[in-house]
Amino acid sequence: MDLYGRRQEQAALDRMLDGARQGDGATLVLWGDPGIGKTALLEYVAESAAADFTVLRCGGTRLESGLTFAALHELLWPVAERISTLPEPQANALNGALGTSNDMADRFLIGVAVLTLVGELAKERPVLIVADDAQWLDEPSAQCLAFVARRLRNEPVVMLLTGHDDPGEGPWEKLAALEVRELGDEDARLFARAVAPQADESAIRRTVRAAAGNPLALQELTTSVAVGDISAHPLADEQIAVGPRLRRAFRARIEKLSPPARTALLLAAADDRSDRNTLCQAGDALGLDTVAWDEALHSGLLTKRPDGRIRFRHQLMEAVVYEEAPPANRQAVHHALASVLTGENADELRPWHLAAAWEAVGRPDEEVARLLEESAHRSWARGGCATAARALRRAAKLSPSTDDAARRLAHGARAAWEAGHVDVARGMLERAEGLSSEATVADLSEGLRGLIEFAHGDLEAACRQLTRDMERVADSGQAFRLGSMALRAAWAASHGALQREALQRLERRLPQGNFPNAELMPLLRQWWAEDQGGGADDGGQVVAPVGDVLTRLSGSSWLVMPPAPLAVAWGIESALQEALLRETDTLRHTDQVTALTQALAQTVALDIVQGSWASAKANALEGLQVAEGIGDDHLAAQCRAGLGWLAAARGDDQTVADFAARFIEAWVPRGVLVFSAGAEWNLGMSALFAGRAEEALDRLVRLSEHGHHAANATIAVLAAPDTAEAALQAGQRATAEEQARLLRRWAARTHAAWAISATHLVHALLASGSEAEKHFRLALDVPGAESRPFNYARTRLLYGEWLRRAGRRTDARTQLAEAAQTFRRLDAAPLLARTRAEQELTGQHRDFTPPRDTILTAQELRVARLAAQGLTNREIGAQLLISPRTVGHHLANVFPKLGIVSRADLARIDFGDGLHLTG
Repeated sequence: MDLYGRRQEQAALDRMLDGARQGDGATLVLWGDPGIGKTALLEYVAESAAADFTVLRCGGTRLESGLTFAALHELLWPVAERISTLPEPQANALNGALGTSNDMADRFLIGVAVLTLVGELAKERPVLIVADDAQWLDEPSAQCLAFVARRLRNEPVVMLLTGHDDPGEGPWEKLAALEVRELGDEDARLFARAVAPQADESAIRRTVRAAAGNPLALQELTTSVAVGDISAHPLADEQIAVGPRLRRAFRARIEKLSPPARTALLLAAADDRSDRNTLCQAGDALGLDTVAWDEALHSGLLTKRPDGRIRFRHQLMEAVVYEEAPPANRQAVHHALASVLTGENADELRPWHLAAAWEAVGRPDEEVARLLEESAHRSWARGGCATAARALRRAAKLSPSTDDAARRLAHGARAAWEAGHVDVARGMLERAEGLSSEATVADLSEGLRGLIEFAHGDLEAACRQLTRDMERVADSGQAFRLGSMALRAAWAASHGALQREALQRLERRLPQGNFPNAELMPLLRQWWAEDQGGGADDGGQVVAPVGDVLTRLSGSSWLVMPPAPLAVAWGIESALQEALLRETDTLRHTDQVTALTQALAQTVALDIVQGSWASAKANALEGLQVAEGIGDDHLAAQCRAGLGWLAAARGDDQTVADFAARFIEAWVPRGVLVFSAGAEWNLGMSALFAGRAEEALDRLVRLSEHGHHAANATIAVLAAPDTAEAALQAGQRATAEEQARLLRRWAARTHAAWAISATHLVHALLASGSEAEKHFRLALDVPGAESRPFNYARTRLLYGEWLRRAGRRTDARTQLAEAAQTFRRLDAAPLLARTRAEQELTGQHRDFTPPRDTILTAQELRVARLAAQGLTNREIGAQLLISPRTVGHHLANVFPKLGIVSRADLARIDFGDGLHLTG
């Protein structure tokens, strides 16, 4: 059998079977919570023994627990014909017990008879006796099996019993016992996945968390769990859907207790947050004494933690205790708890208990609803969005007025959305819309319907919904944010007309500048307006103030900034990055999962262009994990897009192809052309870096092809240098000239340093002679161009290639060495290989590596660094306050230590990375 997480138990049982095969008997009691997997282990043993053992089985049931020798009858019925071979007194006693004769049942003789019968069977082949649910065996059968179990040591017989409790007392006292514990998280996840292979990962995670390692709970929850946050706590809206078998097992244990002990259990189930003193005070109010608490604590359902708190051993037990209690009892314990609560959490917990008390009897109450709503807003202000959503949903259920209920549901939907619980948010939003008008709910939920559509639906529909809601919401700051999201949706869909319409309606909605972040409105017009050939004057007014403006804005200003690719195109990545870092630090201390994922997804592209590729990958993977956990496909795709770009730059063609295929299949039907454009760009880059220029060009020209599923103006601009290089390598000069014009227009519009540098680079590739070199130098000298290390290194590589072809090998080496250093740091393998091949062509050999044990003195290291920069001995001496002769002395020591012979070789040493060769 394929059991999960039971290797140790299986090994122990296998040893027992092997011992019986060698003539040694053994008995073992497997005990643990209902559903923990004891029966599965019995099935494993029975299957393992089927070939060479006589297997006898019985199981206890509540129905037959009062029938004398019912279990023994089940156990021996398959071998009943062998009873006649026993000595007559034993046979008569056993037949009397089984009801096949009228002989009086002598329990001692019955035990001897069973022992003899089993011994006779064991002479032929080993015997396996299995008794499941031994706690429900009828008492005479249990005593008989206990008698036999203690006398099997010298017989090839294995007896296995299962029960819920530690067999320290009762018939199984002093028998060997093995507790079957809960599964570990990884085994639980594998089991849940095997039970429900079609379940999404978030449902699997919720199930594993709720089941707490109980296999039966995993099985029943995986197939029945409702969508949403799962909690066993009775004060939460979502209850664990305890399956029928577990419910029956726990109910049977509860019913064995006295009514006062059940009330004590119910108190513990009704409040898993308060300390023991609070529970005892509430118990006093209900008339409970120490006897009731002692019985409850000895029931096996509760446990005392080191901090003195009383908790259930398993949250499934807690759920059954609460749900099986009569409504009047639940109301009473919640009222008792509310009346005795004190301390800092009292104001937060009391409304929940009062709400649960009224809900127990199905009555609304506005005062309790109001208290819950106030508690929700306090939680929300502290970043506890999930708690706020639950409180507001509870408040809505208790609201006598439909208007109040709609308001609370709409606010709760927004809180649930911010916590990443999109299905819960949708459900609350729909209920709110059923109680009030769509326009009212749009205002109360701050345009949530459009935000959900943006993340999970069609972008054109999202844009139109966001634009409508922008005009409905009363708060102008929120209208600004919704308008910005509408623009983003139209941009991502590459829908220019819709983008223009959204911008016009936003400007009509907010004609005055008296709203939060109003200083961004002029910038917003520039970012989103279509390019009309604006010149340098416009560009200068746009870029310069962004950083200054953002430092004066509120923390959520990043939400109205352009999406990362557009920010990168405008050259304002540093300003956006700074705002995102501030916001991310704050969000990590809250449960605003959606906002955190948005920030992480935006950060990836910014990290990439700034050369922080390790950070980009880490943020992408974290964002992807969270986005998948909350089911936000859009944010997950943003993270994958960044990973795809990194894969292209690092030569991982298979990952690029896999991501691209996934994007095109998933996002083209939903109209998210920015993702399919990014996929084509990555494929084009991958082909270009691998030397397949024609394939690269075929991919990249699609970015500007009107009507193509990969067309997106922003991605086309960002990819223009790649497209131009691919076009020239493929002999398509006209296409390269077109890319130069595109870049020139964008540079004139934005004054972005990267665009100005890229324009010069493409002109250099198109030009020849001194004109080419002039543009190469201009591309490298643009202020701010170095802030994008990968692009800057590519310019150096292309310049170095041009210099080498022009016969200027020494100059080429300098450019190529700088490029190689950057590519190596970024692990940009394809371009690093290309650079190194070019270095070989310049005569710069790469077979030199300084000895591993090279040790330079501090002064030698300082002298070597300055000499590598091209300074003369006199200039070095002036900086270090030593004579030129001393500089020469130090260099004479440095050269043999590094294994080099000249100053030129120093330019090839990376002094910041363990004295390694840079190219």
